[in-house]
Amino acid sequence: MTGERSGNAEAKGGREAQLKSSGLRHGWTTGACATAATTAAYTALLTGEFPDPVTITLPKGQRPAFALAAELLTPGQSAMAGVVKDAGDDPDVTHGALIRSTVRHGAPGSGVVFEAGPGVGTVTKAGLPIPPGEPAINPVPRQLMRDHVAEVAARFGGSGDVVVQISVDTARRSRRSHLETLGSGSSAGLSILGTTGIVVPYSCSAWIDSIRRGVDVARAAGRTHVAGCTGSTSEKVAVAVHGLPEDALLDMGDFAGAVLKYLKRHPVSRLTIAGGFAKLSKLAAGHLDLHSGRSQVDKSFLADLARQGGADPALVTAVAEANTGLEAVQLCTAAGVPLGDLVAARARRTALDVLAGAPIEVDVICIDRAGTIVGTA
Repeated sequence: MTGERSGNAEAKGGREAQLKSSGLRHGWTTGACATAATTAAYTALLTGEFPDPVTITLPKGQRPAFALAAELLTPGQSAMAGVVKDAGDDPDVTHGALIRSTVRHGAPGSGVVFEAGPGVGTVTKAGLPIPPGEPAINPVPRQLMRDHVAEVAARFGGSGDVVVQISVDTARRSRRSHLETLGSGSSAGLSILGTTGIVVPYSCSAWIDSIRRGVDVARAAGRTHVAGCTGSTSEKVAVAVHGLPEDALLDMGDFAGAVLKYLKRHPVSRLTIAGGFAKLSKLAAGHLDLHSGRSQVDKSFLADLARQGGADPALVTAVAEANTGLEAVQLCTAAGVPLGDLVAARARRTALDVLAGAPIEVDVICIDRAGTIVGTA
């Protein structure tokens, strides 16, 4: 979120107050690093010179500069630039990794074509935001690179028709490696991720502390309705549905339990829980930590809910065998079975059980990746 309001520091935006209070240093996503490397490489391909440092524009308008750690130019054919990822104080498997982009001229009219180089996975299953067979580069980084290729082409007289190969040389491995992959939906290798370009430090204790401070800030500002959101897309939906101000938004992430337990002790009149369908299906199943390393989408649970909602045996089987939670809810929606609402209702029940009689009204909003509401309770 951007912008500041008048008043003392404690009354400023929920997310900003939470992040500043943690004392942790932000970093850059693999998508931002890949964009910087691509911008430098395409500039060198057209001009013969690598900009170092190279400056890019992130989706929310920030303009960070990246030093180049590697560069190689084959005039008229290709250019490679590399950026070392700085994840700030986030314990990220790709911190210190070298993100390389090799750019070469593409066929006229082809636009930007992406390839997976060493260390980058390829999508293998349907149901993910990128179709099977494509490099595991998520939609926002793809668009960011396309935008910067277009800017470089306009500035230096290029066509903008290029092949961009992204590779990742990881500096180290950790148990958190699943945070940078598409899981079972991609071949071996990392994914190029990021929706804002900025890595928010992921420390469990720091994040939970920031949630608590967010509740404190909202209460101090006189807010009686707050929203615990799993990400920026669900924040936007909560604002659109309820008109909530910035300091009423809690960056819940995966820590639904932290929000509920703190609000039980420090209640407000109303709580909205907004998040992706798959994550909230975990809450519906009774999980309070929605992280993929500590809870999984239970397809048999979804299938049972679908059966309760009127699904025929064939649909129940299809839900149980779906690749993703979103695929399951899409199948049910097409058949007129309200799986999204059923999941939202069960998630609400879990929340009320944790709140254990605290005087808080609860509503739940489940969304898909595009921010479309697929279930409410």
